[in-house]
Amino acid sequence: MREINQRLLTLDLPEGKSAFLWGPRKVGKSYWIRQHYPDSVIIDLLQTDTFSDYVSRPSLLRERYFDHHGLIVIDEVQKIPQILDEVHWLIENKGISFLLTGSSARKLKRGHANLLGGRAWRRHMMPISYIETRGFDLESALKSGLLPSHFLSPAPIEELRSYVSDYLKEEIAAEALTQNIPAFSNFLRVAAITSSELINYVNIAQEVGVSHKVVRTYFDILEDTMLGFRIQPWKKSETRRLSKTDKFYLFDVGITNYLAKRNPEIGSSEFGKAFEQFIAMELRAYQHYRNPELDISFWRTSSGQEIDFILGNKEVAIEVKGSSHIDERHAKHLHAFMEEGPVKHALIVCLEKHPKKLGSVEVLPWDIFLEKLWSGQLI
Repeated sequence: MREINQRLLTLDLPEGKSAFLWGPRKVGKSYWIRQHYPDSVIIDLLQTDTFSDYVSRPSLLRERYFDHHGLIVIDEVQKIPQILDEVHWLIENKGISFLLTGSSARKLKRGHANLLGGRAWRRHMMPISYIETRGFDLESALKSGLLPSHFLSPAPIEELRSYVSDYLKEEIAAEALTQNIPAFSNFLRVAAITSSELINYVNIAQEVGVSHKVVRTYFDILEDTMLGFRIQPWKKSETRRLSKTDKFYLFDVGITNYLAKRNPEIGSSEFGKAFEQFIAMELRAYQHYRNPELDISFWRTSSGQEIDFILGNKEVAIEVKGSSHIDERHAKHLHAFMEEGPVKHALIVCLEKHPKKLGSVEVLPWDIFLEKLWSGQLI
């Protein structure tokens, strides 16, 4: 049976210190807060009556909590950007600690909201990681995705369908991030199909039926609402012409598969891309929870040679292969990359049952790779 262990996110706020906690809807922020700060005041701006009180009079925060002691949580703070001025005043003048959660930074950025000028730490909560679970089945997890309620659900497709429709309604339409919901919905489908590929704005624009400038805006919306992320290309080769185009991933493999109408069964042609996205999600979770300064990039030459992920300054080079039979053919791009200079770990992450070596390339089963990553054996 699938279970979720304690989440990896840590936030030990000293007295008088505040923090932002960002993450997509349903990633588990509210549950985590109730578990770790059960005695805090929680102002939930998703509640219509609470929202109505504060949107009409943000100063109500100062009036109600002028003499408060202890942590105040404001959930979905982006819904009322003006309240951050009151938060700022209470931090500066009363030393009150706040934990400010949000699932979209776009409204705050576009409205030039007060982001507290370094007075608050930043944390991000990711979908659940393999390392946070028990009873993890790879094939099932790629289908359900790794949002907690989807991962644990006996009917994950229903959960995914509801999430996508609610997202379009609440995050995009309600916040007026775009007026053309049908075009954006079509864009989401194309973004899912091309997830993990180099971004081609012109081709996507032709498929969606909007301009390439609008497509760029749509990608920005996905990033600002925490529903997608870019990985930049490695640019340090002195001997090869390299790609200068980013790759883009939606934030959750289950969402991607639902939108792209994929059924990523092991052995299918659709499994490989889903498996690569799963590894990308794990790397990004590791970056946010354990190593925020870690660079994650990819290597691609003009002739089409590609390494899926480069961690740091060539500490780790990773090829992801959705195969249980790995041989020298799968290692040729890693060998080409190592011609650029020494690499601490050159890895093929795959479905093999046991680790092995192909010269200087290590072949690791995916679960052993993740255990090594999270235990600090690779970086």
